[in-house]
Parts: sequence; C-alpha cells; structure tokens
Amino acid sequence: MFDKEEIEILEALEDGVLKKSIDAETEIALAKQSAKAYLSKSKNVTLRLNMLDLKGIKEKSKEVGIPYQTIISALVHQYVDGKLKLQ
Repeated sequence: MFDKEEIEILEALEDGVLKKSIDAETEIALAKQSAKAYLSKSKNVTLRLNMLDLKGIKEKSKEVGIPYQTIISALVHQYVDGKLKLQ
C-alpha cells in the first residue's frame, strides 16, 4: 500500500501537475560522463613474468598485430569478468 506522500505524488503525476525538481537530462549526461571517465582510467603496474611467457606473448602479439601489453590487459579484464578461467 502507498503512504500519504506517495499517494499525493501519484495524484500529482496523474493530474499532470508534477514538476521536475532537477534537469534530468543534464544530470543523466553528467552521470554518464563521470562513469565513462572513471572506467577509462588505467593504472600502470609492474609485473614480473617468466621469460618464456613474455617471449611467447610478444610473439603472439606480433601475429595478431596488437601490443603485448594490450593483450595482457585484455586477459586480466576477461578473467575479472569471469569470461576466462584458470586451469
């Protein structure tokens, strides 16, 4: 059941007298911009790899034409998203 305030809001909406208290389009655009900026940030890390693994990933990167750092980053991302499982 609705409380008194919720009923008043519903009636105002149905009567067409409900007014926006904020500029929703601007707020949504700002939220999207903030999320995009946050998600696009990256952090440099130092990573120790076995020499044979590093050699192998560099060879694979040449085969596909993608920098080896990008491949390593993509593998980490896929693992975090659960798309890649360790064996």
